[in-house]
Amino acid sequence: MTGSRRAAFLDRDGTLIEDANYLAQADHVRPLPGAPDAVRALNDHGVLAIVITNQSGIAQGLLTEAQYASTRDRLDHLMKSSGARIDATYHCPHYPPLSGPCECRKPGTLLYRRAAEHFGIDLATSLYVGDRDRDIAPGLAFGGFVRLVPSGSTPDGDHELARGRGVLAASLGEAIDDYLKRVP
Repeated sequence: MTGSRRAAFLDRDGTLIEDANYLAQADHVRPLPGAPDAVRALNDHGVLAIVITNQSGIAQGLLTEAQYASTRDRLDHLMKSSGARIDATYHCPHYPPLSGPCECRKPGTLLYRRAAEHFGIDLATSLYVGDRDRDIAPGLAFGGFVRLVPSGSTPDGDHELARGRGVLAASLGEAIDDYLKRVP
């Protein structure tokens, strides 16, 4: 069951923080420039800030659930110390070649549907931002507002797809500003 609340579904690595490839150490969490301000803008407008992240390094044995939780908590702390709030974080620990297919690994929609049920979110009026096509594909499926913010790890094909769809943004802040201007 979905509700009427709005959310911004944000990818973590390459969108909110520097992509460190299988981040296992909390002290290596580095917010990208402007990320705390962008999240604070969501908070100020009553839009839930929800992180959805693929963490296949867990299934691959490159990091543990405890290490992932430590990096999640560090990001939450850094945001809070900048006056911003992440309302919830959902992660997929699977790696299909090892653990088999799942519905929670992006572009799968299970984690979004769980968040919608838990928080009463209208998925069609929500924002979806990431640095890869798989991060915004759920938003396209739900009819939401999507923006791809390229990072150093964005595949060229994803960049071109986003440009062709008219959903490219230069930064997380620009993506959020565009969204906040278009929704009541």
